[in-house]
Amino acid sequence: MKLKVIVFISLIIGVITASCQSEAELDFKRYYTGGALIYKEKCQNCHGANGEGLSNLIPPLTDTAYLKKNKPQLGCFVKYGIKETILTVNGRAYEGAMPANIDMPSIDIAKVLTFMGNSFGNKMGTITGEDVDAGLSACK
Repeated sequence: MKLKVIVFISLIIGVITASCQSEAELDFKRYYTGGALIYKEKCQNCHGANGEGLSNLIPPLTDTAYLKKNKPQLGCFVKYGIKETILTVNGRAYEGAMPANIDMPSIDIAKVLTFMGNSFGNKMGTITGEDVDAGLSACK
């Protein structure tokens, strides 16, 4: 009987804790977990499971300074790809192409950018669909 009471109380505490999260925290979790799935499907093969990149061919996603500085353009990179010397990360230039994801909706781009921007040592917060749309309108 005591065990049932303890389990019941633990369940109640868990429900109360979950319900105390703000809408922003819940949005972040939705974006982040959805983005993890998209990253695994579309990005991990090139950028690596830990965002480490690939030699001189594919840049790592671990450079928070680069990501923050270029936050408005990140959606453009994902949506339209990259065809030239793309960037210098950690003092190293990366050349080559990144394929476009022209059919990827803004919300999915936002999710994968939220995952990437908060993984691999990065802390960028939630990147919303509206953030992505604003960036995409500037890069067309």
